[in-house]
Amino acid sequence: MSKQPAPMGQMMSTMETFGLKHAARQLVDQIDVAERNELSCREFLSVLLKAEVDGRNERKRKRNYAAAHFPPNVRSLEEFNPSELESGMTASQIEQLGELSWLDAHGNVVLAGPPGLGKTMVALGLGLRAVDEGYTVAFEKMDSFVKTLDNAEVDRKAGFRLRYLKKAQLVIIDEIGYAPIDRNQANRFFSFVSDAYERTSMVFTTNNEITQWVELMGDQTLTTAMLDRILHHARCFSLRGESYRLKHPETFAGT
Repeated sequence: MSKQPAPMGQMMSTMETFGLKHAARQLVDQIDVAERNELSCREFLSVLLKAEVDGRNERKRKRNYAAAHFPPNVRSLEEFNPSELESGMTASQIEQLGELSWLDAHGNVVLAGPPGLGKTMVALGLGLRAVDEGYTVAFEKMDSFVKTLDNAEVDRKAGFRLRYLKKAQLVIIDEIGYAPIDRNQANRFFSFVSDAYERTSMVFTTNNEITQWVELMGDQTLTTAMLDRILHHARCFSLRGESYRLKHPETFAGT
């Protein structure tokens, strides 16, 4: 007497016991597809395992996106149009950055130039691309980043965020130079960069030329030491042109 197949609910429960939750959710649909297309057992198993892998990857992507703390309405790297610039970055360079080889090599990216040229958009686009490729990413405005460094030892939330920043594979620090920082903050900033050196990739956006960072940090020796670490494996871009916001105000209406 042939053995009867296990009830569907029992099979799904067994799969979930072994952690195959995504495959279990798709089991009924995939069996129907397999029967209609007369898939072999091997083909069916391959499809079911792919559903599990895809489900896990999407769950990881959503978790990493939330942990990154991106602002609302993040745009993809493809939406940035370097032809709007007078100089500083080409379409080919954008494409190369998007390949993320610099991230695999623990390199950095520095985006400098006046406001409104798309520095933050490029930085966020790179961050979004990295999340989609499975990397852990953290985004911070410079003022928020400095507050996190200041409060990490006395505030539980700040301490948790700093631990994540130290573990992330890519850290984006936006708007360096908008406001001065004091000596203690400069020292903490340097310590973070020093710890991240050749271990974590970083993207920096700044309205100041790198040579002006000594005015922000307030210490020539400390600034030189920090820039030595940042620039050692960095791709630097100095953007020039008319503000995109001024040329296309309709794009930013209501945002």
